[in-house]
Amino acid sequence: MIKITVMNLKGFLETVNRCRGRVMMLSPDGRKTDITRQYEVQHALTQQYQKNGKLLPLSLTFDEPKDFMDVVAYYAGDC
Repeated sequence: MIKITVMNLKGFLETVNRCRGRVMMLSPDGRKTDITRQYEVQHALTQQYQKNGKLLPLSLTFDEPKDFMDVVAYYAGDC
């Protein structure tokens, strides 16, 4: 699991949508939601991102180690 604060949602979602496995968002109540190519969920995240002043804190888990590395590399390069 990683905890990140997304500052560039468009680029983050493009990276997530290229993942082979599921990228699961962990909610504070313990629920897991797949955000990979789940455009309704991504729309809700976009609204939350805008509401939070273009910052979106997320906790994520991954099915595929390569997907984890791709998201971490994107996040590290985008900051």
